[in-house]
Amino acid sequence: MSLFDLHNVSFSYADGVPALKDVSLSVAEGERLALLGANGSGKSTLLMLLAGLAQPTSGEVRAFGAPLTAEMLKDETRAQAFRRRVGVVFQSADVQLFNPTVRDEIAFGPLHLGLERAEVEQRVDDTLRLLGLEALAERAPYKLSGGEKKKVALGSVLACDPEVLLFDEPTAGLDPRTQDWLIDLLQRLHQAGKAIVLATHQLNELPREADRAIVLGEDHTLAVEGSVAEVLADRETLLRANLIHEHAHYHGSVMHVHPHSHIGARPHRPGAVPEHVHQHDDGEPGAVSTPHPASDL
Repeated sequence: MSLFDLHNVSFSYADGVPALKDVSLSVAEGERLALLGANGSGKSTLLMLLAGLAQPTSGEVRAFGAPLTAEMLKDETRAQAFRRRVGVVFQSADVQLFNPTVRDEIAFGPLHLGLERAEVEQRVDDTLRLLGLEALAERAPYKLSGGEKKKVALGSVLACDPEVLLFDEPTAGLDPRTQDWLIDLLQRLHQAGKAIVLATHQLNELPREADRAIVLGEDHTLAVEGSVAEVLADRETLLRANLIHEHAHYHGSVMHVHPHSHIGARPHRPGAVPEHVHQHDDGEPGAVSTPHPASDL
């Protein structure tokens, strides 16, 4: 079953600057989809369109089989039904947290969905336990660390029990241990049947985060889509999209230029030897050998 369908969607800002151009894609029930692109490519805008927080300049966004329009979201009953099914976690937790305590923050969404107080309290307790936030329940969110804020922002969404979770750069700004914890949690949420769509420009943990990926080019069009393995193997597209870069080095008097990335690298964890994986392919298409004068060495 398709949860979202985008047909020839474009989005431009008020000054006419484009963020997306003629993008078509679908998001299936229970899948994990990564939206890849360099900064400014439009992936966050695409996420906001899926969340109903922005409307396309042209084209159509459909959610759960019906058009997702500003007019539809003005209808309180239909808007509430949509918000029950779709949750979004922003890149910066600070824009999402505004209640006096962590407990109040996590309760806010379920209360505004009209749930009974007893059910709200149960959901809050379950969410605090799931995220290991029990000891922080009465703390003010602004006094928390960055990783703790991210957990509270996630908790405020999970307490609503949506079937689709949208993440903008979910691991940005997190220390390696918290990154690993969050990716493990995303895997468990997916196993529980949640669909997960995340926007990112980081490739190192992508095989753990998603099964399918799209790449948005710097021209704001959809450059390629496929399985994570297929997309990561398409180095020419990743290079054009500014997701990897060329790395040059010399062997004697010959300069070699290779696509360079950190695909497959893992964050350093206490007690582990940090891995640093460079993808070099001498002799493959894209590797360039250029003689240079010895005086330039």
